[in-house]
Amino acid sequence: MVVAEVPELTSAAGYFFRAGAEGKRTCPTVLLLMASAISMDIADGLENKPRARHMHLAEITEMIHIWSLIHDDVLDDADTRRGMDSLNFKVGKKLAVLAGDFLLFRAFSAAVSLDNTEVVSLLATAVNNLVTGELMQMSITPAQRCSMDYYLQKTYYKTAALISNSCKAIAVLAEQTTEVQALAYQYGRHLGIAYQLIDDILDFTGTSASLGKASLSDIHQGIVTAPILFAMEEFPELHEIVEQGFDDPLNVKMALKYLSKSQGIERTRSLAAEHAKLAAGAIDDLPDSEDQVVLNSRQALKDLTQKFMRRTK
Repeated sequence: MVVAEVPELTSAAGYFFRAGAEGKRTCPTVLLLMASAISMDIADGLENKPRARHMHLAEITEMIHIWSLIHDDVLDDADTRRGMDSLNFKVGKKLAVLAGDFLLFRAFSAAVSLDNTEVVSLLATAVNNLVTGELMQMSITPAQRCSMDYYLQKTYYKTAALISNSCKAIAVLAEQTTEVQALAYQYGRHLGIAYQLIDDILDFTGTSASLGKASLSDIHQGIVTAPILFAMEEFPELHEIVEQGFDDPLNVKMALKYLSKSQGIERTRSLAAEHAKLAAGAIDDLPDSEDQVVLNSRQALKDLTQKFMRRTK
């Protein structure tokens, strides 16, 4: 799917697929498990013989995901991505941007072949959300920087929109009811938010070696995440520091001091657990099935919520 007429573009576009970047197969795994979990009427299940259209959608979603990672790294001027060189560091910003654009083009070209306008619309919505989330992070006012609601909306757009809309698209392709489509969407939404909340914690608690990137990278980039926002509720004096931003190293030092005295990390973990529970609850609310393959897939989706909670990198 990522072969271009120009060899350099093919090589750049396929970089993360070849390199085995950690976590790059999470989206396809979730989608194929969801396909099996909602396929109550399929006698042979989907565990060993996935439907071609569901496999195709999983590949499309991963191409969109990789596109978003490439462009994020360019915008952040990042040198690494989960312990490996970022594409822009490897081949330069210009080729990295073109490789990302090529992946997005190939993704939507492939989506058209699914011959389902609702699925294409869901994927387009996800891409729009990804771009909107990035803009929300870039053009933020002091008041918005201090708002938990704003943070959670941005988190949904940047991290959960793709997987939630893709989970719903799986249900659409399976011709499931609107109720099942909504439950698939809710699973992806809450799973994505839980994942990001744990990511926010790890930025403060992890080491550069374990994270595969610099620790404290968010706050040094001026990005305020849930642990700081919760700490601000306990220490109102932190509000002024957050509004000022973190260009001043002293503000970073003071924010970390208040965070260490607060329950910010613990409250963020509790919020992540709430979203993980809601994701698992969406799976529990799916129509009953006695098919063991379906039940195994549902359990795997629920187990994944706890795996995300236990992440250390």
